Amino acid sequence: MKETNGIFLKNCWYVAAWDHELIDGRKLARTILEKPVVLYKGESGQVVALDDRCCHRGAPLSMGRVEGDDIRCMYHGMKFAPSGKCIQIPGQEQIPPKLGVVSYPVVEKDHLVWIWMGEAARADPALIIDYPPLRDPAWRGLPGYMHYDANWLFIVDNLSDFAHLAFVHTHTLGGSEEYAYKTKPVQIERLARGFRVERWHENADAPPYHKKVIADKAAKVDRRNIGHMHIPGIFFLETTFAPAGGGAKRGDLTGARQYRNCQFMTPETRRTTHFFWNYLHDFDLDNPNIALSLRDSMIEGFNEDKALIEAQQKLLDADPDFKLLAIAADAPLSHFRWTLNKLIAEEQAPMAAAA
Repeated sequence: MKETNGIFLKNCWYVAAWDHELIDGRKLARTILEKPVVLYKGESGQVVALDDRCCHRGAPLSMGRVEGDDIRCMYHGMKFAPSGKCIQIPGQEQIPPKLGVVSYPVVEKDHLVWIWMGEAARADPALIIDYPPLRDPAWRGLPGYMHYDANWLFIVDNLSDFAHLAFVHTHTLGGSEEYAYKTKPVQIERLARGFRVERWHENADAPPYHKKVIADKAAKVDRRNIGHMHIPGIFFLETTFAPAGGGAKRGDLTGARQYRNCQFMTPETRRTTHFFWNYLHDFDLDNPNIALSLRDSMIEGFNEDKALIEAQQKLLDADPDFKLLAIAADAPLSHFRWTLNKLIAEEQAPMAAAA
Protein backbone atom coordinates (compact mmCIF):
# COMPACT_ATOMS: atom_id res chain seq x y z
CA MET A 1 0.00 0.00 0.00
CA LYS A 2 1.42 3.38 -0.99
CA GLU A 3 2.06 6.07 1.60
CA THR A 4 -0.86 8.50 1.73
CA ASN A 5 0.37 11.02 4.30
CA GLY A 6 0.27 14.50 2.84
CA ILE A 7 -2.18 13.51 0.09
CA PHE A 8 -5.48 13.31 1.97
CA LEU A 9 -6.94 15.12 4.94
CA LYS A 10 -7.67 12.23 7.28
CA ASN A 11 -9.10 13.80 10.44
CA CYS A 12 -12.48 14.68 8.98
CA TRP A 13 -15.71 12.93 8.01
CA TYR A 14 -16.19 11.48 4.52
CA VAL A 15 -19.29 9.95 2.99
CA ALA A 16 -18.76 6.20 2.67
CA ALA A 17 -22.17 5.12 1.37
CA TRP A 18 -25.88 5.81 1.13
CA ASP A 19 -27.87 3.95 3.76
CA HIS A 20 -29.74 1.95 1.10
CA GLU A 21 -26.45 0.34 0.04
CA LEU A 22 -26.43 -1.58 3.34
CA ILE A 23 -29.98 -2.96 3.40
CA ASP A 24 -30.85 -6.66 3.58
CA GLY A 25 -27.60 -7.68 5.23
CA ARG A 26 -25.40 -6.48 2.39
CA LYS A 27 -21.65 -6.23 2.89
CA LEU A 28 -20.16 -3.33 0.96
CA ALA A 29 -16.49 -3.42 -0.03
CA ARG A 30 -15.32 0.12 -0.71
CA THR A 31 -11.84 1.61 -0.96
CA ILE A 32 -11.58 4.97 0.82
CA LEU A 33 -8.40 7.06 0.92
CA GLU A 34 -6.61 4.03 -0.55
CA LYS A 35 -7.69 1.83 2.39
CA PRO A 36 -9.89 -1.25 1.81
CA VAL A 37 -13.00 -1.02 4.00
CA VAL A 38 -15.94 -3.35 4.54
CA LEU A 39 -19.22 -1.76 5.63
CA TYR A 40 -22.25 -3.61 6.95
CA LYS A 41 -25.22 -3.12 9.26
CA GLY A 42 -25.36 -5.57 12.14
CA GLU A 43 -28.38 -7.22 13.72
CA SER A 44 -28.72 -4.36 16.22
CA GLY A 45 -28.93 -1.86 13.36
CA GLN A 46 -25.55 -0.30 13.99
CA VAL A 47 -23.29 0.34 11.00
CA VAL A 48 -19.83 -1.21 11.20
CA ALA A 49 -16.73 -0.23 9.21
CA LEU A 50 -13.65 -2.46 9.38
CA ASP A 51 -10.43 -2.90 7.46
CA ASP A 52 -11.43 -5.30 4.69
CA ARG A 53 -8.52 -7.68 5.32
CA CYS A 54 -8.49 -10.52 7.80
CA CYS A 55 -5.38 -10.11 9.94
CA HIS A 56 -4.57 -13.83 9.50
CA ARG A 57 -4.04 -14.31 5.75
CA GLY A 58 -5.37 -11.06 4.33
CA ALA A 59 -8.61 -12.51 2.94
CA PRO A 60 -11.40 -9.96 2.30
CA LEU A 61 -13.86 -9.77 5.18
CA SER A 62 -16.39 -8.51 2.64
CA MET A 63 -16.47 -12.14 1.43
CA GLY A 64 -17.29 -13.22 4.96
CA ARG A 65 -20.53 -13.75 6.90
CA VAL A 66 -22.30 -11.32 9.22
CA GLU A 67 -23.28 -12.95 12.53
CA GLY A 68 -25.25 -10.60 14.76
CA ASP A 69 -23.11 -7.46 14.86
CA ASP A 70 -19.92 -9.45 14.17
CA ILE A 71 -18.36 -10.65 10.93
CA ARG A 72 -16.68 -14.00 10.29
CA CYS A 73 -13.88 -14.48 7.77
CA MET A 74 -14.90 -17.42 5.59
CA TYR A 75 -11.33 -18.46 4.88
CA HIS A 76 -10.40 -19.93 8.29
CA GLY A 77 -13.44 -18.89 10.31
CA MET A 78 -11.99 -16.14 12.51
CA LYS A 79 -14.70 -13.86 13.89
CA PHE A 80 -14.35 -10.12 14.53
CA ALA A 81 -16.44 -7.79 16.70
CA PRO A 82 -17.46 -4.28 15.53
CA SER A 83 -14.46 -3.00 17.51
CA GLY A 84 -12.22 -4.99 15.16
CA LYS A 85 -11.07 -7.32 17.93
CA CYS A 86 -10.86 -11.01 17.05
CA ILE A 87 -13.27 -12.84 19.37
CA GLN A 88 -13.16 -16.38 18.02
CA ILE A 89 -10.68 -18.71 16.29
CA PRO A 90 -12.05 -22.16 15.45
CA GLY A 91 -9.93 -24.81 17.14
CA GLN A 92 -7.95 -22.31 19.23
CA GLU A 93 -9.06 -21.28 22.70
CA GLN A 94 -6.47 -18.62 23.43
CA ILE A 95 -6.83 -15.44 21.37
CA PRO A 96 -3.88 -13.03 21.47
CA PRO A 97 -5.24 -9.70 22.80
CA LYS A 98 -3.76 -7.68 19.95
CA LEU A 99 -5.25 -9.89 17.23
CA GLY A 100 -7.75 -7.88 15.21
CA VAL A 101 -8.36 -5.42 12.39
CA VAL A 102 -8.77 -1.64 12.25
CA SER A 103 -12.25 -0.40 13.12
CA TYR A 104 -13.22 3.00 11.73
CA PRO A 105 -15.66 5.38 13.45
CA VAL A 106 -18.86 5.47 11.42
CA VAL A 107 -22.12 7.41 11.78
CA GLU A 108 -25.43 7.09 9.94
CA LYS A 109 -27.14 10.45 9.45
CA ASP A 110 -29.73 11.73 6.97
CA HIS A 111 -29.49 8.60 4.80
CA LEU A 112 -25.72 8.95 4.54
CA VAL A 113 -23.06 6.75 6.13
CA TRP A 114 -20.11 8.87 7.30
CA ILE A 115 -16.65 7.48 8.05
CA TRP A 116 -13.61 8.90 9.86
CA MET A 117 -10.32 7.62 8.45
CA GLY A 118 -7.97 9.48 10.84
CA GLU A 119 -7.33 9.32 14.57
CA ALA A 120 -10.35 7.58 16.06
CA ALA A 121 -10.16 9.58 19.30
CA ARG A 122 -10.82 12.78 17.36
CA ALA A 123 -13.94 11.49 15.59
CA ASP A 124 -16.61 13.86 16.90
CA PRO A 125 -20.04 13.28 15.27
CA ALA A 126 -20.82 16.96 15.91
CA LEU A 127 -18.30 17.77 13.16
CA ILE A 128 -20.46 16.08 10.50
CA ILE A 129 -21.78 18.82 8.26
CA ASP A 130 -25.54 19.25 8.50
CA TYR A 131 -27.79 19.30 5.44
CA PRO A 132 -31.46 19.61 6.53
CA PRO A 133 -33.09 19.10 3.06
CA LEU A 134 -32.09 15.42 3.17
CA ARG A 135 -34.47 14.86 6.11
CA ASP A 136 -37.00 17.68 5.54
CA PRO A 137 -40.36 16.42 4.17
CA ALA A 138 -40.68 19.71 2.27
CA TRP A 139 -38.01 18.42 -0.14
CA ARG A 140 -38.02 15.35 -2.41
CA GLY A 141 -35.18 13.74 -4.32
CA LEU A 142 -33.52 10.47 -5.32
CA PRO A 143 -29.99 9.62 -4.15
CA GLY A 144 -27.33 8.82 -6.72
CA TYR A 145 -23.78 7.49 -6.97
CA MET A 146 -21.13 7.67 -9.69
CA HIS A 147 -17.51 6.57 -9.87
CA TYR A 148 -14.92 8.92 -11.38
CA ASP A 149 -11.61 7.78 -12.82
CA ALA A 150 -10.13 11.10 -11.70
CA ASN A 151 -8.82 12.90 -8.63
CA TRP A 152 -11.56 14.37 -6.42
CA LEU A 153 -10.06 17.87 -6.59
CA PHE A 154 -10.73 18.05 -10.33
CA ILE A 155 -14.43 17.58 -9.49
CA VAL A 156 -14.16 20.31 -6.85
CA ASP A 157 -12.58 22.58 -9.48
CA ASN A 158 -15.42 21.83 -11.88
CA LEU A 159 -18.04 22.82 -9.32
CA SER A 160 -16.21 25.96 -8.23
CA ASP A 161 -17.11 28.06 -11.27
CA PHE A 162 -20.70 28.07 -12.53
CA ALA A 163 -19.53 29.42 -15.90
CA HIS A 164 -18.81 25.84 -16.97
CA LEU A 165 -22.60 25.29 -17.08
CA ALA A 166 -22.67 27.33 -20.28
CA PHE A 167 -20.18 25.19 -22.19
CA VAL A 168 -20.18 21.70 -20.66
CA HIS A 169 -23.96 21.67 -20.17
CA THR A 170 -25.23 23.92 -22.97
CA HIS A 171 -28.17 21.64 -23.83
CA THR A 172 -28.79 20.09 -20.41
CA LEU A 173 -28.18 21.86 -17.11
CA GLY A 174 -26.91 25.18 -18.45
CA GLY A 175 -29.29 26.09 -21.23
CA SER A 176 -27.06 28.31 -23.36
CA GLU A 177 -23.59 29.82 -23.64
CA GLU A 178 -25.17 33.15 -22.72
CA TYR A 179 -24.91 32.14 -19.06
CA ALA A 180 -21.12 32.58 -19.14
CA TYR A 181 -21.13 35.91 -20.94
CA LYS A 182 -24.03 37.71 -19.26
CA THR A 183 -23.56 36.59 -15.68
CA LYS A 184 -20.82 36.92 -13.13
CA PRO A 185 -20.52 36.15 -9.43
CA VAL A 186 -22.25 38.85 -7.41
CA GLN A 187 -20.57 37.60 -4.26
CA ILE A 188 -17.58 35.39 -3.45
CA GLU A 189 -17.14 34.70 0.23
CA ARG A 190 -14.03 32.95 1.50
CA LEU A 191 -14.85 30.72 4.46
CA ALA A 192 -12.58 29.07 7.04
CA ARG A 193 -13.14 25.66 5.42
CA GLY A 194 -14.44 26.51 1.95
CA PHE A 195 -16.28 29.24 0.06
CA ARG A 196 -19.68 30.60 -0.94
CA VAL A 197 -20.45 31.91 -4.45
CA GLU A 198 -23.67 33.53 -5.67
CA ARG A 199 -24.56 34.10 -9.33
CA TRP A 200 -27.69 35.48 -11.08
CA HIS A 201 -28.98 35.07 -14.63
CA GLU A 202 -31.95 37.35 -15.21
CA ASN A 203 -34.70 37.36 -17.86
CA ALA A 204 -33.43 34.14 -19.40
CA ASP A 205 -34.90 30.97 -20.87
CA ALA A 206 -35.12 28.10 -18.42
CA PRO A 207 -32.53 25.36 -19.01
CA PRO A 208 -33.80 22.07 -20.50
CA TYR A 209 -33.82 20.09 -17.24
CA HIS A 210 -36.12 22.65 -15.59
CA LYS A 211 -38.40 22.95 -18.63
CA LYS A 212 -39.10 19.22 -18.41
CA VAL A 213 -40.80 19.58 -15.02
CA ILE A 214 -42.78 22.84 -15.38
CA ALA A 215 -45.95 23.67 -17.27
CA ASP A 216 -45.00 26.99 -18.94
CA LYS A 217 -41.84 26.06 -20.80
CA ALA A 218 -41.59 29.38 -22.67
CA ALA A 219 -41.68 31.64 -19.61
CA LYS A 220 -38.60 33.75 -18.90
CA VAL A 221 -37.00 33.28 -15.49
CA ASP A 222 -34.63 34.95 -13.07
CA ARG A 223 -32.17 32.26 -12.05
CA ARG A 224 -30.07 32.33 -8.91
CA ASN A 225 -27.36 29.81 -8.00
CA ILE A 226 -25.68 29.86 -4.60
CA GLY A 227 -22.88 27.36 -4.18
CA HIS A 228 -21.25 26.34 -0.91
CA MET A 229 -18.06 24.26 -1.03
CA HIS A 230 -16.77 22.66 2.16
CA ILE A 231 -13.60 20.72 2.95
CA PRO A 232 -12.79 17.92 2.24
CA GLY A 233 -15.08 17.89 -0.84
CA ILE A 234 -18.70 18.67 -0.07
CA PHE A 235 -20.80 20.89 -2.34
CA PHE A 236 -24.25 22.33 -1.69
CA LEU A 237 -26.10 24.25 -4.39
CA GLU A 238 -29.24 26.33 -3.91
CA THR A 239 -31.01 27.00 -7.22
CA THR A 240 -34.05 29.24 -7.63
CA PHE A 241 -36.08 29.84 -10.78
CA ALA A 242 -38.44 32.78 -10.28
CA PRO A 243 -40.71 34.63 -12.78
CA ALA A 244 -38.57 37.15 -14.65
CA GLY A 245 -38.78 40.62 -13.11
CA GLY A 246 -40.94 39.34 -10.27
CA GLY A 247 -38.84 40.64 -7.44
CA ALA A 248 -36.81 37.57 -6.54
CA LYS A 249 -33.74 39.75 -5.96
CA ARG A 250 -35.75 41.59 -3.30
CA GLY A 251 -36.73 38.32 -1.65
CA ASP A 252 -40.15 37.90 -3.29
CA LEU A 253 -40.25 34.23 -4.33
CA THR A 254 -43.88 34.19 -5.43
CA GLY A 255 -44.24 31.56 -8.17
CA ALA A 256 -40.63 30.39 -7.73
CA ARG A 257 -39.43 26.82 -8.07
CA GLN A 258 -36.45 25.81 -5.96
CA TYR A 259 -33.88 23.02 -5.90
CA ARG A 260 -31.32 21.86 -3.37
CA ASN A 261 -28.35 19.91 -4.67
CA CYS A 262 -25.85 18.10 -2.43
CA GLN A 263 -22.72 16.45 -3.75
CA PHE A 264 -20.08 14.56 -1.77
CA MET A 265 -16.67 13.76 -3.26
CA THR A 266 -14.81 11.01 -1.37
CA PRO A 267 -11.35 9.99 -2.61
CA GLU A 268 -11.14 6.31 -3.43
CA THR A 269 -7.49 6.67 -4.40
CA ARG A 270 -5.33 9.62 -5.36
CA ARG A 271 -6.78 9.43 -8.86
CA THR A 272 -10.26 7.89 -8.45
CA THR A 273 -13.33 9.20 -6.64
CA HIS A 274 -16.65 8.13 -5.12
CA PHE A 275 -19.29 10.71 -6.05
CA PHE A 276 -22.55 10.77 -4.05
CA TRP A 277 -25.36 13.19 -4.84
CA ASN A 278 -29.02 14.09 -4.52
CA TYR A 279 -31.01 16.75 -6.37
CA LEU A 280 -34.09 17.77 -4.37
CA HIS A 281 -37.10 19.92 -5.29
CA ASP A 282 -39.77 21.76 -3.27
CA PHE A 283 -42.76 21.69 -5.65
CA ASP A 284 -45.31 19.12 -6.89
CA LEU A 285 -44.16 16.75 -4.16
CA ASP A 286 -47.05 14.36 -4.84
CA ASN A 287 -45.78 13.77 -8.40
CA PRO A 288 -42.97 11.15 -8.32
CA ASN A 289 -42.14 11.83 -11.97
CA ILE A 290 -40.54 15.15 -10.98
CA ALA A 291 -37.83 13.44 -8.95
CA LEU A 292 -37.37 10.79 -11.65
CA SER A 293 -36.99 13.42 -14.37
CA LEU A 294 -34.53 15.45 -12.31
CA ARG A 295 -32.48 12.36 -11.48
CA ASP A 296 -32.22 11.43 -15.17
CA SER A 297 -31.30 15.01 -16.10
CA MET A 298 -28.59 15.10 -13.43
CA ILE A 299 -27.13 11.81 -14.63
CA GLU A 300 -27.02 13.21 -18.16
CA GLY A 301 -25.30 16.37 -16.95
CA PHE A 302 -22.90 14.62 -14.60
CA ASN A 303 -21.83 12.28 -17.39
CA GLU A 304 -20.89 15.39 -19.40
CA ASP A 305 -18.71 16.52 -16.48
CA LYS A 306 -17.32 13.02 -16.03
CA ALA A 307 -16.22 12.68 -19.66
CA LEU A 308 -14.36 15.98 -19.55
CA ILE A 309 -12.77 15.49 -16.12
CA GLU A 310 -11.59 11.93 -16.84
CA ALA A 311 -10.06 13.11 -20.11
CA GLN A 312 -8.34 15.92 -18.18
CA GLN A 313 -6.95 13.37 -15.71
CA LYS A 314 -5.49 11.24 -18.51
CA LEU A 315 -3.72 14.23 -20.08
CA LEU A 316 -2.26 15.34 -16.77
CA ASP A 317 -1.16 11.78 -15.98
CA ALA A 318 0.76 11.77 -19.24
CA ASP A 319 2.54 15.03 -18.37
CA PRO A 320 2.60 15.56 -14.58
CA ASP A 321 4.90 18.58 -14.97
CA PHE A 322 2.28 20.52 -16.93
CA LYS A 323 1.51 23.79 -15.13
CA LEU A 324 -2.10 24.91 -14.79
CA LEU A 325 -2.57 28.67 -15.16
CA ALA A 326 -5.26 30.55 -13.26
CA ILE A 327 -7.87 33.06 -14.45
CA ALA A 328 -10.05 35.43 -12.42
CA ALA A 329 -12.86 32.89 -12.10
CA ASP A 330 -10.49 30.53 -10.28
CA ALA A 331 -10.48 32.58 -7.06
CA PRO A 332 -12.84 30.20 -5.18
CA LEU A 333 -11.03 27.01 -6.19
CA SER A 334 -7.64 28.57 -5.44
CA HIS A 335 -8.86 29.48 -1.95
CA PHE A 336 -10.22 25.96 -1.45
CA ARG A 337 -6.98 24.27 -2.49
CA TRP A 338 -4.87 26.63 -0.40
CA THR A 339 -7.05 25.98 2.66
CA LEU A 340 -7.02 22.19 2.14
CA ASN A 341 -3.23 22.12 1.76
CA LYS A 342 -2.88 24.22 4.91
CA LEU A 343 -5.05 21.80 6.92
CA ILE A 344 -3.16 18.77 5.60
CA ALA A 345 0.17 20.41 6.53
CA GLU A 346 -1.13 21.14 10.04
CA GLU A 347 -2.30 17.54 10.39
CA GLN A 348 1.11 16.22 9.33
CA ALA A 349 3.16 18.60 11.49
CA PRO A 350 3.11 16.49 14.71
CA MET A 351 4.23 13.38 12.81
CA ALA A 352 7.00 15.30 11.06
CA ALA A 353 8.19 16.69 14.40
CA ALA A 354 8.21 13.23 15.95
CA ALA A 355 10.19 11.83 13.03
